[in-house]
Amino acid sequence: MKKASDLLKMLGGHELDDALSAAQVACGGFPTASARVESLVRLFIDKYGDRDCTIISVPGRTELGGNHTDHQRGRVLAASVDMDILAVVSPCDEPRVRLSSVGFSREDDVDLTDLEPVEREKNHSPALIRGIARWFSDHSLPVRGFCAYTQSEVPSGSGLSSSAAFEVMTGAAFAAIGGVDVDPVDLAKAGQYAENVFFGKPCGLLDQTACACGGVVAIDFIDPTAPKVERATLDLGKLGYALCITLTGGCHADLTDDYAAVPAEMKAVAREFGQEELRGVDERKFYDAIPALREKVGDRAILRAMHFFDENRRVEKLVDALKDGDFAEYLWLVNESGRSSRNLLQNIFSPHSTDDQGVSLALAISEAALDGSGASRVHGGGFAGTIQAYVPLDMVDNYRATMNKYFGDGACRVLSIRAKGPAVIA
Repeated sequence: MKKASDLLKMLGGHELDDALSAAQVACGGFPTASARVESLVRLFIDKYGDRDCTIISVPGRTELGGNHTDHQRGRVLAASVDMDILAVVSPCDEPRVRLSSVGFSREDDVDLTDLEPVEREKNHSPALIRGIARWFSDHSLPVRGFCAYTQSEVPSGSGLSSSAAFEVMTGAAFAAIGGVDVDPVDLAKAGQYAENVFFGKPCGLLDQTACACGGVVAIDFIDPTAPKVERATLDLGKLGYALCITLTGGCHADLTDDYAAVPAEMKAVAREFGQEELRGVDERKFYDAIPALREKVGDRAILRAMHFFDENRRVEKLVDALKDGDFAEYLWLVNESGRSSRNLLQNIFSPHSTDDQGVSLALAISEAALDGSGASRVHGGGFAGTIQAYVPLDMVDNYRATMNKYFGDGACRVLSIRAKGPAVIA
């Protein structure tokens, strides 16, 4: 580690440019990634002094296929993206984490001598820090105090997993400060544990795994304790396409019950067959049992189970299409995934707020703008937030202008797939 002031000199001398470029650190609103890092280091010095520190970048993620399959031990296809969370981290002698973030006036302050869930911290970032520390402690990994200043280019509520990126960043900080290498999947498990047990959100493992592994990955959660991760290749630029997301402006704050209902209903179906998740259910027996299931679990649960079986197969087909170089088939499958989420999974809008259907509106506008080209689908957990689209390069400018017209300047953004997961810059 180097003094923060020495890092400023290195940044000024362009000594870290290659490392920043290799990690695909986002520029954000700054002219260069180096200028962004320099601004954050100065904020760190102002808050915590000129101390030995390290710089960590963790990507957000985009789901390419496998909408709401991970929590049923299913398959997903995902990729890390060039929108990232950046952290300047320094060890401290006392057993606590002090963390400040650009755009937030309040500093997180977590006492590491108490690693039990705290009720008042639920749904707040200190719960994630405390939960990840607990996971590290339970797995005999060092838990050392640190202070940090962070700045995120992963928009909250975007479906790019700002919370998972924060979790993986926290785990990467504990690992860096503790001087240990932690397997990416273990970093993901630490984040999921913190989110489930301490934060209070029943999430799967997709988001954290994609942020932690980097690149394009096909993940099979048939054994959630040891997910199978297979690398895949997707060079959209060479294929003549751009990957765009559009933020519709919806709020996720009151959607926890909607999210929780998806795995709960799928599991209710699985239990009718003596299983905890749908991955263990024979699909033919499921379809034969639908008349009896209607009275026991309800029609929506049945439709969501149908989505799982179809979507789980679709991920395999998406991976095969990439391997075969059949991008037309890949795009067709993406559109089919979107239709399944809309018609079967039903996570396009909340049934508790039918006036707010930003995702539905965005999908309709996107499909009209693409006019039969490319593909569009809901992005992430759904109910509000973001859509994803594959846009031919010669249509990107018009597509972005159209989406921004309806959802505000800057709502539509072009993503690049980032090759690396957590990256220590210096």
